[in-house]
Amino acid sequence: MEKIYVLDTNVLLQDPNAIYAFQDNEVVIPAVVLEEIDSKKRLADEIGRNARTVSRLLDGLRTKGRLYDGITLDNGGMVKVELNHKSFAKMQELFVELTNDNRILAVALNYHVEEQSKPTPRPVILVSKDVLVRIKADVLGLTAEDYLTDRVVSGSEMYMGYVNVHVHPSVIDEFYSFRQLAVSTLNLGYSLNPHEFVILRDELGTSKSALLKVNGDGKKLEPLYLSNEPIWGIAARNAQQRMALELLLNDDIPLVTLSGKAGTGKTLLTLASGLMKVEDEHKYKKLLIARPVVPMGKDIGYLPGEKDEKLRPWMQPIYDNLEYLFDTKKSGDIDKILAGLGSIQVEALTYIRGRSIPGQFIIIDEAQNLSKHEVKTIISRVGEGSKIVLVGDPGQIDHPYLDAASNGLTYVIERFKNEQVSGHITLERGERSHLAQLAADLL
Repeated sequence: MEKIYVLDTNVLLQDPNAIYAFQDNEVVIPAVVLEEIDSKKRLADEIGRNARTVSRLLDGLRTKGRLYDGITLDNGGMVKVELNHKSFAKMQELFVELTNDNRILAVALNYHVEEQSKPTPRPVILVSKDVLVRIKADVLGLTAEDYLTDRVVSGSEMYMGYVNVHVHPSVIDEFYSFRQLAVSTLNLGYSLNPHEFVILRDELGTSKSALLKVNGDGKKLEPLYLSNEPIWGIAARNAQQRMALELLLNDDIPLVTLSGKAGTGKTLLTLASGLMKVEDEHKYKKLLIARPVVPMGKDIGYLPGEKDEKLRPWMQPIYDNLEYLFDTKKSGDIDKILAGLGSIQVEALTYIRGRSIPGQFIIIDEAQNLSKHEVKTIISRVGEGSKIVLVGDPGQIDHPYLDAASNGLTYVIERFKNEQVSGHITLERGERSHLAQLAADLL
């Protein structure tokens, strides 16, 4: 075994299978980590579920031997629960307080000192999702790393859903003449995904251009089928919004993902499309709108009233958009409209587990605050004849254990980008107001 990895609690609470992610190296779980996991196992959320999963995994390994001595894994590595290296003596000069984080650091430091006394010392690496723990480790002279195995993709490689391609003007003329184009004509050197969009631009510098979409098998480029007519009073204001509407209104694409900064029109476009499909075309029986109950900043605690009254503050952004689409004049008008229609349902994601949802247009707002497990649970609820749209901004995550590269929305975007049943667009240009666009760019 070449390296020793000491795991922080947050790594296991983020990914219960992290003990198998370090190949043939030794994985050390400090005893204090077990105590922290034990304190989380009764929680009813994703963290509690992961704490219980870790407990079951370690209990299963315990049948193969003593965790204190170390148990060999199938990948050739070893996992052990550490009890001997918990002395705090070497830590006291720098970090006096006996916190759980400092106790984990003490285990890593004691391992490091012990290894340095050997003829062929092994590197000791502390793995933590906590930035300050990694900084403290650096102060102590320890190597510390973030846990990146759960990341789907790096930020610079995130799938945008469209590409800009500069071609000879004759290629653009050919497309307008025949209304289609073979992907191979572009000589890209890489393949395009189903339902990916292509913006052709003249390589000679003129204003000649064309907007195309890859067909389902990824071999042909076709024109957009929708005109830029307003939908429930909403018209696309830029190319990316037009691409989004093309996906949202296509009944042959049951999974659509939209990402982008605040004010780019993600939720408004999706709601307008859903209303058109449900109320005008009657393609779906119901419009179901849901969002995770994750607060931004300090939680406001328990709320009074029945379920609908409790959910109203969390769902208010949805109601704001609906009020704009229905052009209501007075407070409370939107509630009367929704009660009269009966085909629009707004609720929290808390109640979606166990359901089967056929024949509905489903919108999941703020999907960036979902974990991989949660987003799998949601999409697997989709029944026959339903369409689901995941909307969110990976740059605005309020969940303590997720980031832009490991959240459920990014996970779905990357896993489904090669599938014919899905389409994705990243909206970049803010359309809410000039001030909102400046805030998104500068703050």
